Amino acid sequence: MPTLEWIGKDKIVSYHQKVPYRFLERKYSFDEGGSKKEDNGSGNMIIRGDNLEALKSLLPQYTASVKCIYIDPPYNTGNEKWIYNDNVNDPRMRKWLGEAVGKEGEDLSRHDKWLCMMYPRLRLLEKLMAPDGAIFISIDNNEKFNLKLICDEIFGPSGFVADIAVINNLKGRSDDKYIATAHESLLIYQKGSFVTRGVSLPEEYEKEYKLSDEKGRYRLLGLRKRGSNAREKDRPNLFYPIYYQEASGKLSLEPADGAVEILPKLSNGENGTWRWGKSTVLERISELEVRLVKKRMEYDIFQKDYLEREEKRRVKPKSFWSGSEFASETGTLEIKSILGKGQFDTPKPVGIVEYCLQQAADKDSIVLDSFAGSGTTAHAVLDMNRKDGGNRKFILVEMMDYAENVTAERVKRVISGGGKTEGLGGDFSFYEIGEPLFLDGGRLNSQIDEERLKEYIWYTEAGGFFEKTRGDENLPFYLGKNKGTAYYLYHTKEQDAVLDYNFLTNIRERAEHYVIYADRCSLSEAELSEYQITFKKVPRDIKRI
Repeated sequence: MPTLEWIGKDKIVSYHQKVPYRFLERKYSFDEGGSKKEDNGSGNMIIRGDNLEALKSLLPQYTASVKCIYIDPPYNTGNEKWIYNDNVNDPRMRKWLGEAVGKEGEDLSRHDKWLCMMYPRLRLLEKLMAPDGAIFISIDNNEKFNLKLICDEIFGPSGFVADIAVINNLKGRSDDKYIATAHESLLIYQKGSFVTRGVSLPEEYEKEYKLSDEKGRYRLLGLRKRGSNAREKDRPNLFYPIYYQEASGKLSLEPADGAVEILPKLSNGENGTWRWGKSTVLERISELEVRLVKKRMEYDIFQKDYLEREEKRRVKPKSFWSGSEFASETGTLEIKSILGKGQFDTPKPVGIVEYCLQQAADKDSIVLDSFAGSGTTAHAVLDMNRKDGGNRKFILVEMMDYAENVTAERVKRVISGGGKTEGLGGDFSFYEIGEPLFLDGGRLNSQIDEERLKEYIWYTEAGGFFEKTRGDENLPFYLGKNKGTAYYLYHTKEQDAVLDYNFLTNIRERAEHYVIYADRCSLSEAELSEYQITFKKVPRDIKRI
């Protein structure tokens, strides 16, 4: 498989593993009643901070759980003011490259920097994405081809779903040198089990269903096969006569007196084939209709293609998306109507995210956007929930300073309404990236409370999210059982926690094996073996994600 090389790649391919694990700190919650200090239990999150650290912090709760990821990363045009651009001497970028790449970072081109920024973030997004989920990435030609190569590497070549042309400026950009560009690209990738849910039947399609009978509206589709492999010699079993009795209007596969024989003929007079075999014709003969084709002055057979009930009217999306709902101007007008003029450059329209959600997210899916910008993804999720009664949840991450006064502020106004904006309802909690779990030298951060440590250890051992309700007042150190092994964390800030005979009285959950974390252990190897216990020392044996 072809791979892409760039300066710094050797340092960055595994960098996502070196990112320190930090806990998220909730700052406030918001619902239709306004902001509040207490936790409202919302599953919707807006996180302010570096998306690399934020994505790492989401792993314990959301690994392989996100059905739909939409991101609109910087396009790296050379003119935009983002901190990874080589035209902006931002100290955050210099510091990060120095840590991640080392001295080589001083020689990176604009494209090298962009790739160094994107690669570890895509690695973590891949871990968060569900096996049947999909990621949609908006991009333009500045980095599109580089992006496809690193996505092929991360998701696998078979993970590629489509390269969509999204018509966002029908007139084209007049300042382009050679071609007036009218579209952006949208790359779609999956992990292997994604099945598109399709999109709602476009309105122009419905206009084709002009006929109706007792079963509903329908259109006529020729039963004769068109295109490739449509000749008799391609599929001989699909070349056969269908008989039509003009007086009664009946169709049959058996000849009858006075019946007209209808054969699938190609336009050049050559024998063709039907789309259906004989058994299908017999089973669905009520769906067939005969029409006289005046140009040929002969009968032909058509299938009644009925318009599905509204909830089932789904079609595969095309490889280009065109319409006002995808236009850049629409996104600008949307943000202007909510926040006022000049609050955000080039916001994405709600329509493009909703179109992605239709294909990849059901009513209870988790949706993630780690380049949240103006908050379009949250707006789209809330809008779809309002339309169909869904309970989709969004997670937004935004590192720039406008995370509070643009991203979160937009979502607040979308929830509550105001001015010309109708409130859609909903809620969210606002988070910032907090303290790291480990300090220099591998020391455990004393500022981290026990519940957070339990959450982390349970994830590293059992691979799932630690539910606080799992605990019991009578079993204060018990984490849970997974595949026959019971896990305990014996650790307190007040004193040295020693695994000894006295502690064993706390073990009341029967299991085949026990893993016990503690500061020290006074039991011998023989005693540990006798009781089927594996001792793990805090913090030495706590696994780093």
